[in-house]
Amino acid sequence: MKKLALLIMGLFMLTTSIETKAEVDPNFHIYICFGQSNMEGNAQWGAQDVGNVDARFQMLATCNFNSPKRTLGNWYTASCPIVSPDGKLGPTDYFGRKMVAHLPDHKIGVIAVAMGGSPIEMFDKDKYQQKLKDNPNEWWASLAKRHYGGNPYGRIIEMAKKAMEVGVIKGILLHQGCSNCNDPNWPNMVKKIYNDMSAYRAVKSDRTSPRALYGTSSMSRERASH
Repeated sequence: MKKLALLIMGLFMLTTSIETKAEVDPNFHIYICFGQSNMEGNAQWGAQDVGNVDARFQMLATCNFNSPKRTLGNWYTASCPIVSPDGKLGPTDYFGRKMVAHLPDHKIGVIAVAMGGSPIEMFDKDKYQQKLKDNPNEWWASLAKRHYGGNPYGRIIEMAKKAMEVGVIKGILLHQGCSNCNDPNWPNMVKKIYNDMSAYRAVKSDRTSPRALYGTSSMSRERASH
């Protein structure tokens, strides 16, 4: 009788596991969005930006919000602000809105982590600790500690793992502005971060590496080459 009970329990756990896995929606396309103030959102939203967000455009809260009230790790309709309580209107907003408008049978989700003024090294899993140690009083350092436990890369991976329970990671968007300006090693640093994310088991989708779109706010020819 005891063996039968254990067998039934085992079958129940297996069935539950299969059902949980089956809940992943292949039409729920999720994008990782990270960077500094441009990605965080630096423009005040207007009346035309509020209250008209399709519920198919979802954000996974990567930190806690007070207004509107949002809890880390939960999904919400992606109304402003998306990235953090300190953010405003940014490229993530209308990226998602345009995507759902052109994909009527899909949902779009974003995992957004950004800090105004942040150097790219803050998203390198091997460099962020030293960067924080060397710059403890910088604004971006305080944002990283306040919203992401001092580890923005780690928060991205943590949320990506959670997102993969319900959808598929399809791409990575990076928008960085003033930091690392004219740094010739910037493309190599970005490539490493992309490779780290793509190699991490949680961020793989459909057995392929997610596509990436990079952007900067250009102030010079050298910088535009980034």
